[in-house]
Amino acid sequence: MKRPWSATILIAACALSACAGGQKVPDWSVNAVGHVERFSEAYLRGDSRVAAREFDRARAETARTGRPDLVARVELNRCAVRVASLDFEPCTGFDALAADAGEPERAYARYLAGQARAADVALLPAQHRAVATGGGGVGAIEDPLARLIAAAVLLREHKAAPDVVAAAVDTASNQGWRRPLLAWLGAQARGAEQRGDTEEATRIQRRMTLIAPSAPR
Repeated sequence: MKRPWSATILIAACALSACAGGQKVPDWSVNAVGHVERFSEAYLRGDSRVAAREFDRARAETARTGRPDLVARVELNRCAVRVASLDFEPCTGFDALAADAGEPERAYARYLAGQARAADVALLPAQHRAVATGGGGVGAIEDPLARLIAAAVLLREHKAAPDVVAAAVDTASNQGWRRPLLAWLGAQARGAEQRGDTEEATRIQRRMTLIAPSAPR
């Protein structure tokens, strides 16, 4: 059974609705969703080559529709998975299509960038609303990828307490996600160093060294 990736924006909501009415889901939609999921899996485990290939295929399948709003969702998913791994590079792929994206997608993009507005909260995926308003912790988010994304947004906004970073480390570790685990351990080590806890920083570095042979490539 496939993991219910929370960051995966449904690429063909209209097609899925048609399926509920007894109509066949278009092949492009099935293919695109599969490629998006495989991209996410490969990226998180640190396999850049497979991730790049699966992303290109997801984008190509979606582009067959000639709908920039759907392609924008594929790009937004890539941004979300990168943010979960503390890659805060600009979301240029989505930005190029933002004018044709829906307002919920634009709101989510602003949230990922740490620039969410008050009006954006109601448009965000439900699991992110409490974090966006500062009224809830990441520990209440059940989906592990959504939990990492929320923690990363807090870190980006300089609001992530040590327990948030620890929760992100545990989440990535439990899932065996090498790329975000290395990134979050790095953040945890820096926090320990800033507190003057050299013993803790050294312990974290040992964990990072253990992961290093399997580091993202």
